[in-house]
Amino acid sequence: MKIGLIAVDGHNYPNIPLMKISAWHKAHGDTVEWYERLFSGHMDRVYLSKVFSFTLDYPYYIDADQVIKGGSGYCIEVANGREVYHKERDTELPWEIEHCYPDYDLYPEFCRETAYGFLTRGCPRGCDFCHVAEKEGRCSVKVADLSEFWKGQKRIVLCDPNLLACREWKDLLQQLIDSKAIINFNQGVDARLMTEEKMEMLKRLKVNAIHFAWDRYEDKEIIVPRLKAFKEITGWGRDKLSVYVLINYDTTIEQDLERIYTLRDMGYNPYVMIYNKGATKGMDTVRCIQRWVNNRKIFNVAKRFEVYGCKINKT
Repeated sequence: MKIGLIAVDGHNYPNIPLMKISAWHKAHGDTVEWYERLFSGHMDRVYLSKVFSFTLDYPYYIDADQVIKGGSGYCIEVANGREVYHKERDTELPWEIEHCYPDYDLYPEFCRETAYGFLTRGCPRGCDFCHVAEKEGRCSVKVADLSEFWKGQKRIVLCDPNLLACREWKDLLQQLIDSKAIINFNQGVDARLMTEEKMEMLKRLKVNAIHFAWDRYEDKEIIVPRLKAFKEITGWGRDKLSVYVLINYDTTIEQDLERIYTLRDMGYNPYVMIYNKGATKGMDTVRCIQRWVNNRKIFNVAKRFEVYGCKINKT
């Protein structure tokens, strides 16, 4: 068969499902290529994968006998400022494809010495602003061993939504420790689940970056002391420590700034994430906060938001 692939979100980051689909078809003797509407010609089957709901769908005619669409971008939509999951639109990979070793050759610029994958799926939190629990279940479960997507690469990027909530967290962290690879946790690690034992195990990792999340202002009394303890135990510097800060959801501008200042004072790099970017009310201020915080050079010079020069819109 002649197989075409379309990464609807673009090629700025590896698309894991497409890498697995490619690997499975190549293993069965099929030819696989990125679909180009002007050059690919007729295909037996074309797969489209879309991660983000805000990404526009592929707009062109696809010359293929069969077209298959999948990914969160097709089964999740934003309605009335909230993400809504549509189970009937969700297309899961067959088991034999889901557990294929990815075809990293699709993304040589990203995957030359880096492996990407999930060890766990699901999250017990069930936050209204997040679709993970509804889509993957309100329990963090192990879905793979590290060997399923890693074969000695120098770096590993983990995309797990809440690894520390998984019952097998200790075994999975030990696999990462034994790999001796440089680890990047690219999703927000749940600091609320941090214990001294977990901190000590994380300390043994070769970490390039670890991202925590402080989405709910009311979690301040839990998150702040645990982040302080984690920094004391690991001794890691600001260059490794980042915290996603969700704004434009259910917090005031004052609460957003308080979280940002608190994290910076503790030696963490806050990284602002805007909820529902399609909204218009008050967006001038939240976008300004995001530009200020996420530009490290500016953020390190302009210590206060007022100094940055944006007017706060409290509406």
